[in-house]
Amino acid sequence: MIKKGLKVKILSGKDKKKEGEVIEIDRKNRRAKVKEINMVKKHVKTTKEKKGGIISKENFIHISNLKLIDEKNKNKKIGAKK
Repeated sequence: MIKKGLKVKILSGKDKKKEGEVIEIDRKNRRAKVKEINMVKKHVKTTKEKKGGIISKENFIHISNLKLIDEKNKNKKIGAKK
């Protein structure tokens, strides 16, 4: 199960084979935000409190396009004897 704070690998899309940390999950729509992955540009209007302009932020990715990385066995070869 994918949870907030776990490391995942991207399986498809423009950021394929990249790794990152889950920062937000939308369980209803089965989507997750991964740090520095699937970056999009957003145009923000100037207000009294905030300066406007173009900002980059993470967008949601479907959970089926993510693979959980096992930190314990990351460097072990499959089929190698102990």
